[in-house]
Amino acid sequence: MRERPGSAVCEHCGAGTEEDSPARRRDRDEQGRARNARPRDGLGRPLPYGSPGVARQPEGVSRTPAQSLAEAQRLLDAGMPFHAHEVLEDAWKAAPEAERELWRGLAQLAVGLTHGARGNAVGGTALLDRGLTAIAPYEDAAPHGIDIAGLRSWARELTGRLTGPGTVSAAESAPRLRGTDTPTGSRPAQGR
Repeated sequence: MRERPGSAVCEHCGAGTEEDSPARRRDRDEQGRARNARPRDGLGRPLPYGSPGVARQPEGVSRTPAQSLAEAQRLLDAGMPFHAHEVLEDAWKAAPEAERELWRGLAQLAVGLTHGARGNAVGGTALLDRGLTAIAPYEDAAPHGIDIAGLRSWARELTGRLTGPGTVSAAESAPRLRGTDTPTGSRPAQGR
């Protein structure tokens, strides 16, 4: 809110309104699309510009479903569910129509774990519930060895833990995406 029209500075907070001020400028990629270039921590929280952060997952990487699941599992096991969600989001965007809700649900489960690890029980529970709803129709014929029943059990158990005080450990609470009969998923979907 400015008291003087045309002023370059807000009378109340002193913020500049120049087009090139950091508050007005948006980070853009080489194609001009808006991209947040702020560094992030291991749980995807934005850090101040210039801070050391954890490298983000590149967007738009074309992977096979097996590669997407393996990379997402690696990131989950490393306690980086936000980064795993980015991999699963790429898979969701590239998936055939019949599998889109499955990949979207997997990404939502990863974000639910992210919120839980950040201490946001309400957000974590909401995303876990959305993810559960999205993956449920695939339980009888889960593609790519995805352990839908195990993931559903894991998400319900994690939701119960989020009702208590504090946060959950992202690495210790990571689910198994694939069933025990799948070569790259040798553990059950429940957290360790």
